[in-house]
Amino acid sequence: QVQLVESGGGLVQAGGSLRVFCAASGRTFSNYAMSWFRQAPGKERDFVAAISTSGGRTQYADSVKGRFTISRNNAKNTVYLQMNSLKAEDTAVYYCAARLGYGLGFTIREYDYWGQGTQVTVSS
Repeated sequence: QVQLVESGGGLVQAGGSLRVFCAASGRTFSNYAMSWFRQAPGKERDFVAAISTSGGRTQYADSVKGRFTISRNNAKNTVYLQMNSLKAEDTAVYYCAARLGYGLGFTIREYDYWGQGTQVTVSS
């Protein structure tokens, strides 16, 4: 089992920045590829960003490319999502997810473990 706990969400004005965190426990963190997904009210949960086990590979949704950066610190069992130039449409609950193995995944079904989410609200 892997336990994931997100933090760092909050309210920010459009154009601002926010960094969300995901702390993992329970298994060897460096064996898991990690991702961030988000879910806005009334919408499906969508892929945001993914990072490989070592951090050497990343992938982003087109909607956040150039504005968001995913990173990880395997010594601290933590994955981060730095969000810059935030827009009102970035408002959502942000979830981190873990999948065993090297390959990146971009769909919900590819991930084995999920956190409870952290709310990010961008005011326009």
